[in-house]
Amino acid sequence: MPEPVVAIVGAGPAGLRAAEVLAKAGLRPLLVDEGHRAGGQIYRRPPPGAERPAAELYGFEAGRARALHALADALAPRLDYRPGTMVWAIAAREPAGFDLDCLGSEGRERISVDRLVLATGAMDRSLPVPGWTLPGVFTLGAAQIALKAQGMAIGRRVALVGAGPLLPLVAHQYAKAGATLAAVLDVTPLAPKVRAAPRLAAVPTTLAKGLWYTLRGALGGTPVRSGIRAVAVEGARHVEALAWEDARGRRHTIPCDAVGVSFGLRSEAQAADLAGCRFVFEPVTRQWQPERSAEGRASHPHVYLAGDGSGIGGADVAELQGERTALALLADLGRPRDAAREARLDRRLARQARFRAALEAAYPYPHHLVDGIADDEIVCRCEGITAGAIRRTAAERDAREVNRLKALTRTGMGRCQGRVCGHAAAEILARALDVPVEAVGRLRGQAPIKPIPLREPA
Repeated sequence: MPEPVVAIVGAGPAGLRAAEVLAKAGLRPLLVDEGHRAGGQIYRRPPPGAERPAAELYGFEAGRARALHALADALAPRLDYRPGTMVWAIAAREPAGFDLDCLGSEGRERISVDRLVLATGAMDRSLPVPGWTLPGVFTLGAAQIALKAQGMAIGRRVALVGAGPLLPLVAHQYAKAGATLAAVLDVTPLAPKVRAAPRLAAVPTTLAKGLWYTLRGALGGTPVRSGIRAVAVEGARHVEALAWEDARGRRHTIPCDAVGVSFGLRSEAQAADLAGCRFVFEPVTRQWQPERSAEGRASHPHVYLAGDGSGIGGADVAELQGERTALALLADLGRPRDAAREARLDRRLARQARFRAALEAAYPYPHHLVDGIADDEIVCRCEGITAGAIRRTAAERDAREVNRLKALTRTGMGRCQGRVCGHAAAEILARALDVPVEAVGRLRGQAPIKPIPLREPA
């Protein structure tokens, strides 16, 4: 019998490690990635001709970045590698398998595969704050992309706001690149970080790096200010200043021309939804994620999951999961198992899970920002839907679930398909109904997952 066609979606740390395992087992997996060069977001590579030393781009992770880039280059001849290609729809094929609708440099293509490894990564989690729609406001992830891929900062004088470990990392990267930082504001309090420190020592090297980033920022004159109660971007036609209220209730305003802001990460799980995977609610990160076994199997028997697309874990976890998931796939194909290797990976993943739990405790969800969203604040930017419209729809039209809210208000019907606004809309709706956020459900995935040109037939 011919070997099954295995597709891996995403060429970040998880996808590359999965591809390595499958290729070494004699398969020739299809590797589809939106990026034009493998590495994912964390190890994003500049375009050809704009390369810079890895130490400048990745800091402590330079060695790992170089190793993964070298792996990607070495694997390319052994893969059906499709860079610059977006999977915008997935449909189950009878009696088994999937059809992937892809859009790449050569146009639209439908590819039939037997099994799927989804390593789709994550994106910033957004919450509306006053002025967040002004030109000059970026997510922290976008600020990173500008620095890594284009070698530029998002502004001349940049303020950074966040609720997670990405904040001190981006601040360190910007300071090291010579950018002027106006302020670095953490909307979570300091006390949980202190309490979580002993548990964070489960992975001491990662803890040490985080402490180093924070210390360097303080010594460089831009310390991370914790416990920020409220933030607002000010300006007439573009960003001109950032105002905030500190932990003691004091108001501050500082001039800046760009703001990077995000409140943690959310899994990019639309592909898993279209592939027919079952979802579960994760109460700590307050998001729905595709159900995933410890070995990497999804609820669908021919779908496998690895990396941040099935639960936020970071680059180290993504690599481990990519390898572990590929081993599970090979076992399902009847290949000999390496029990010792599987057990070793399981132990390392268990240690990382303990660290991740401590990290989430150190950066608790910023409920106070959601509670402070004013009625006139735009939540769904594509359709211009305000928080007040969501609250009125809940009260007057009995919208008790986010897909009902979508039908009544068009929240989540725009270009982002709810990827940006869906989380905030669910939080606001749940508060308006006085129910847990999981009770209002999640926006169902729809094709196209991401915008496609109208010239391409849907």
